[in-house]
Amino acid sequence: MCTAGVLLAPVLPGCRPTYYTRGTLEADGISVLRSELFYEKKHELQARQYIIVENERLEYPIFLYRFPDDKYAALLMKCTHQGAALNASGDHLYCPSHGSEFTNKGVVVQGPAESNLREFNVSADDKRIFIDLRS
Repeated sequence: MCTAGVLLAPVLPGCRPTYYTRGTLEADGISVLRSELFYEKKHELQARQYIIVENERLEYPIFLYRFPDDKYAALLMKCTHQGAALNASGDHLYCPSHGSEFTNKGVVVQGPAESNLREFNVSADDKRIFIDLRS
């Protein structure tokens, strides 16, 4: 059974290590370098499905999910049930306190949470991704 887990780890998105990055706070939001979404593996550039953006001035981190068409979702990792910090796994977020689950767009798929996650507007250029914290 352990061998099966090791063999399947490369194909299961939830088994990849979560990548954390420190965002740069700006006047209206936080930015990260677009290059943070990529890494090199065996001399090939690979894309990360998501990254977790942190900064000491943010109470909760932000889940930044990259869709195949280079569109993004930025979600506050705070459970809408009782405010616990969420964990990321593949294309969803879950609450370790009471089991609520959310999609990569912040939509509740399992309670006890009843409200969707706070979502931020995202813009990107060739070098950086900007998360507007006012939205």
